[in-house]
Amino acid sequence: MQYAGTELGRALPTRALSCQARLILQTCRSMTETETGQPAHITVPRGLLALSPVVVFLLLYVAVSLILDDFYKMPVSVALVVASMWAVIVYSGRPLLKRIETFSRAAGHENILYMIWIFILAGAFAGVAQEIGAVDATVNLALRVFPPAYVVPMLFFAACFISLSIGTSVGTVVALTPLAVQIAETTGASVPFYVAVVLGGAFFGDNMSFISDTTIAATRSQGCNMSDKFKANLWIALPAAIVTLGAYIVMGIGTPGEAIATPDAASWLILPYLLVIVTAIIGINVTIVLTIGITSALVLGLFGGFTLIEMASFAGAGIGGMGDLIVITLLAAGMLGVIKAAGGIQFLLQALTRRVSGSRGGQAVIAVLVGVVNLCTANNTVAIITVGSVARDISKRFHIDPRKTASLLDSTSCIVQCLIPYGAQTLLATGLAGISPGAPFPYLYYPWALAAMVLLSILFSFPRRLNHPN
Repeated sequence: MQYAGTELGRALPTRALSCQARLILQTCRSMTETETGQPAHITVPRGLLALSPVVVFLLLYVAVSLILDDFYKMPVSVALVVASMWAVIVYSGRPLLKRIETFSRAAGHENILYMIWIFILAGAFAGVAQEIGAVDATVNLALRVFPPAYVVPMLFFAACFISLSIGTSVGTVVALTPLAVQIAETTGASVPFYVAVVLGGAFFGDNMSFISDTTIAATRSQGCNMSDKFKANLWIALPAAIVTLGAYIVMGIGTPGEAIATPDAASWLILPYLLVIVTAIIGINVTIVLTIGITSALVLGLFGGFTLIEMASFAGAGIGGMGDLIVITLLAAGMLGVIKAAGGIQFLLQALTRRVSGSRGGQAVIAVLVGVVNLCTANNTVAIITVGSVARDISKRFHIDPRKTASLLDSTSCIVQCLIPYGAQTLLATGLAGISPGAPFPYLYYPWALAAMVLLSILFSFPRRLNHPN
């Protein structure tokens, strides 16, 4: 398993779509190739054994956390260490060093290391911006402009808009999470709740944007136009977003209408965040966006009386805060790489496509298939590419419109990616917020609303015009 570098690092303008699509397909094709010597058919015992590390992790982290009703009791890194060790053990038939090499290759893939660069830059930017007062200034402005009752809806709408514009959930998380955390702390609200608001809005755009990697992968794998997939997806994602936004508005009713008093901060200190948001919307690579943000924050800090050494210490502290996140990322990537090499993904494809009947059954299998593969790869773009050809065959067999199939692939993969605590976006958001990766889970309203809409679209076969292929 690897994380697609395009989702993590690129938000290209429309004119670059064909180049980006080729890059995605070339990258993901190499990621879905089976290991040399892996048999064409995976037996049930071997397949279940290959997937068992995911079960070990979920039991150790998610199940224990839910039982204890506290996502801070069980460190996710410890759960991943145990699951990773189990993955290496059950990947039998090879010398131990070869199994460790498989784990290391997956963990050290160029896309994983690229993502770690993003984490490092994001930590440096968050550290410097926080210390010079840029976050306080931006939050101050937001709380003075928006009444308290509309702060959460505003944050969700902003996340939806930015992610729709730039086509990447990661860029949205980088831009908005520090602001969301500071707003929550200023108003005395729940930090995990505000982080969940940003994550939900970020995945709305990831699902709907024309320049999102998931959109490109889904449409290319099914052979349909992005505009047609957008129209089909609109019937699923937009109602879910509207319901979520309405829930946030209702939750704000009763909040005092006066603007919340915040500490005075120089208004010009919002410049680093303005630059980050504007450059992200323009479509600049996220590493360059963060570098611009860091540079502008450093300049403002120097003019504000901080020394260069002090600024370096702020950046270093921010980078240091990303240490646990980086360890988690490497462990998850390595573990999932071993699962793939052991035949776990191939077994899923076999098992879930064995019995399919009728159009609704076919759509349900496609949704479950991409969702489970996403659970095992922790990357929605890779999951779509992995099951794309199988989904296309199911669609042809049961007369499912390719536009509906593309919509199901994109929507379901985004649902799972948003809900898993070891997804790149959740790890980045919670790392910036300094909270447990599982903490936002109880507040992730949008992905559940989207899941409900996906289920309804299958049961009631809407949009109606997509009941039959062109």
